[in-house]
Order: sequence, then C-alpha cells, then structure tokens
Amino acid sequence: MRESVWGYAIMVLGLLAVGIIWFFANATRTDQHNYNLLKETVEASMYDAIDLAAYRKDGTVRIEEEKFVENFIRRFSENADLSNTYVIEIYDVNEVPPKVSLKVSSTNSKNFLMPNQENEDFEFDLVNNIDAILETKY
Repeated sequence: MRESVWGYAIMVLGLLAVGIIWFFANATRTDQHNYNLLKETVEASMYDAIDLAAYRKDGTVRIEEEKFVENFIRRFSENADLSNTYVIEIYDVNEVPPKVSLKVSSTNSKNFLMPNQENEDFEFDLVNNIDAILETKY
C-alpha cells in the first residue's frame, strides 16, 4: 500500500512540475515575441514615416507623426498574437530629431476548470517599453 501512495505522489508532483514549467515558458515566450515585434515594428514604421520632401529640400531627417502612428498600428496588428489583448500607449513622437517613446501592454487570460470549484481565471500582464531614435549615416 505504501508503494502505491508513493507512486501516486510522484505522478502528481510530476504533473504539477510540468504545469508550472509550461506556465512560465508560455509567459517567457509571449514576452520575447512582444519585445521582438515591438522593436522591429517601431524601426520599420520610423523608416516608412520619413518625410522625403523635407530631406530632398534641405537634408533634414524628420518623420511624420500621423504616418508613423498609422504604420505602427497596422504592422503591429498584422503580427500580434490573437490570444492576447494589447494596449498601445504612444507617449512621445518627435519629428526632428526622429524619436519615439511608447509602451505596449499585453494581457493573457486563461480560464482553468478546477475540480469541485468554480472556474478560476489566471491573468498576467506583460509590459514592454521602447524609446527609439532614428540614426542615419550623415
């Protein structure tokens, strides 16, 4: 009898360990995805928002705020994970020199059915900030 209890205990602890590892791996994978998506999207949107007329006229590198916001939202929404809820806060867009500050918060909500209990919602928030300056060779 004692050996069977130990067997059940080891199986339960093993399943619990796998569940904890899965939870933290999912959170880390989501955070890494959000960070890379944010970094690449901001860079591409800044290049798309460069005002070519001003550059051709007097050589100043500047971005257009409306064009940046439009490109950023479009690119981010095309590649975002659909199981998360995102909140994008754009704090500062300087046209000259080209600088952008923004924050993206994502919420992932999981609903677990526990035996003999009500459904429990586990929710965790991930926040990524970025301050980007557009650098040129000249």
